[in-house]
Amino acid sequence: MTNATIPANVDGETIRFATGPCSLGLILAAMSNDGLCAVLFGDESNQLVRDLRDRFPHANLIEGGHEASQVLAQIAGFIEKPTQGLNLSLDPRGTPFQQCVWKALRDVPTGATVSYGEIAKRIGQPSGAKEVAEACAANAIAVAIPCHRVVKADGSISGYRWGVARKRALLAREAA
Repeated sequence: MTNATIPANVDGETIRFATGPCSLGLILAAMSNDGLCAVLFGDESNQLVRDLRDRFPHANLIEGGHEASQVLAQIAGFIEKPTQGLNLSLDPRGTPFQQCVWKALRDVPTGATVSYGEIAKRIGQPSGAKEVAEACAANAIAVAIPCHRVVKADGSISGYRWGVARKRALLAREAA
């Protein structure tokens, strides 16, 4: 994968988004023309929109609309019933290494967990567990790129960008 395969944060790009409640707090879902580019958790809608603006400072952000609302509902439904799957086009943005980690995460089945070291081995970087953790922290597409499924080597739950309580809740739903 080359840097040319990373979608650019282009001036004037249009990103449509919607926010709403789910059982884990508030959620924001954002779509570019290429697919889902952000799924963010939070407790305040203004903070979620600021986070989106920080991630896409040159984009034209448009709130609402039928498609964004439908995508938000689909993601909220997936959070409640993860076995139903989530079939959305994704537009993840990151370095080639991050892209590689995120692709490996999408291969982790619902209900399973994997360690940072295991992901590092899967992508051919056996000593890269720390870098895998950093790629997980940089993931802007929660649940669709399931970084919540990554745990410490001993199986314990470690940090999650949107809070350990949310990570535990997601894993418990998937294990049920």
